[in-house]
Amino acid sequence: MDYETLLLDVADDLAVVTLNRPDKMNAMTAQMRAEVTHAMKHAARNARAVVLTGAGGAFCSGQDLGDSSSTGKIDLERTLRDEYEPMLETIYNCPVPTIAAVNGAAAGAGANLALCADVVIASESAYFLQAFARIGLLPDAGGTWFTPRQMGFAKAMGAALFAEKISARQADDWGLIWEAVPDDEFEAHWRKRASYLAKGPTAGFGAIKQAIRGTYNKTLSQQLEIEAHLQGECGRTRDFAEGVVAFLEKRPPKFEGR
Repeated sequence: MDYETLLLDVADDLAVVTLNRPDKMNAMTAQMRAEVTHAMKHAARNARAVVLTGAGGAFCSGQDLGDSSSTGKIDLERTLRDEYEPMLETIYNCPVPTIAAVNGAAAGAGANLALCADVVIASESAYFLQAFARIGLLPDAGGTWFTPRQMGFAKAMGAALFAEKISARQADDWGLIWEAVPDDEFEAHWRKRASYLAKGPTAGFGAIKQAIRGTYNKTLSQQLEIEAHLQGECGRTRDFAEGVVAFLEKRPPKFEGR
């Protein structure tokens, strides 16, 4: 498929999806949401890790308020249900590890697009902004779900009500993201992280995602049962066998992703 709003590169088991409307700070249109959904599905079938990033100086500034589908009598509920939900669920439920490499502004739905990934790595000049209250709305695109879980109720409420920028360093300190990286090291760093995931034990990574994401509504006993079940599945993979042999032979493992 030829994309008009993004770039897709797949090489060495790694897929990189780059939002590509730099003149609009990679603001999202209906077309971009459809293309991200399609690209993520393709990447999940053809790679062992996926990175989502932005072209130019921004990651994503959220909804393109100048998009013809967003002006006048826009049906916000329909847009969220029919366009945002499929995109976000495709990213969140991706069977391989995902990284959001936040290279600049991540605002509104763009911030929550980033938070949908398994791991968020941001350049130190980047920031996150729950801007919705500025136009009389509440955080959407998963904002009310991600932020309290990742940085706590108090910070999430303040971020939503005051609609103030959260610097990458603050986001790192508060637990909203995995790490903030100096700008001059940013791309090399996220590529190194992504390569590690792309060459890792893919089934094991999938089990990690399933177990950690399901923990919020489980008792300890239920979680222990899930761990036992998933560990049993991982123990039957070729990657586990390779990992044990590599450990005993004191060499780096060569995982196949199966």
